Amino acid sequence: MIIDTIQEWFKEVLIDGIISNLSGTFDTVNTKVAEIAGEVGMTPSGWNGGIFNMIRSLSETVIVPIAGIILTFVMCYELIQLIIEKNNLHDFDTWIFFKWVFKTFVAVMLITNCFNITMAVFDVCQNVINGAGGLISDTTAIDGAALETLEETLMEMAIGPLIGLFLQSFLLNVTMWALSIIIFIIVYGRMIEIYLAVSLAPIPFATMSNREWGQIGTNYFRGLFALAFQAFLMMVCVAIYAVLVAGVAVSDNLHTALWSVAAYTVILCFSLFKTGSLSKSIWNAH
Repeated sequence: MIIDTIQEWFKEVLIDGIISNLSGTFDTVNTKVAEIAGEVGMTPSGWNGGIFNMIRSLSETVIVPIAGIILTFVMCYELIQLIIEKNNLHDFDTWIFFKWVFKTFVAVMLITNCFNITMAVFDVCQNVINGAGGLISDTTAIDGAALETLEETLMEMAIGPLIGLFLQSFLLNVTMWALSIIIFIIVYGRMIEIYLAVSLAPIPFATMSNREWGQIGTNYFRGLFALAFQAFLMMVCVAIYAVLVAGVAVSDNLHTALWSVAAYTVILCFSLFKTGSLSKSIWNAH
């Protein structure tokens, strides 16, 4: 009798541990995937207003004067090019000064409104993300409702298989916790990269009026669009993940379902890592 009582108590402890591990696993994954869908579509100003205001203040007070110096050098270089390109001053036209003044005016306007221009890029992307988000909302959650009826099945199992299942669920729970940290790093790391890129926006904008130096500004714009539309690729990854986990049936085969969810989550993390390089390759940014 005492041995039977101890066995029943031990089985209840194992079952409670298994249910707790599985519930924690599904909750962690569902929460982090929902964060991806919710946060990647935010603009830099909407994601964290405090950080955005600080970056804008630093850019306007520290970077803009440096951009002004660079613009002075670039426009002097541009003027020299305009003067000597006509057969070494033999074919000299006064209209080139009007061309130079116009280029300088455009360059100053670009630096003055660089934050409005960069934010416009992310506003355009936000509209794309909002349209994509409406297609995959409420479909990314793993259905854990079958766990409520799982306790009766576990009570029929022997202590040995229960111990193995408990260790599996514990290992899976730790793995999902680690993957959730990776997802957090990817999502927040992208936003920090955006803030860093935006903070230096006046410098590449100062080079765009010159044919040779303008490659810096052109490549900056490509990188900016790559960062913005990386969010769309991340949403596509979440949509694919949603389709995969929708076919996971926890009640049919618990072992297969657990490791299927783990495999799909690993694929999701790997895909999210690749979105940055893929977006840059599409926009030819380097």
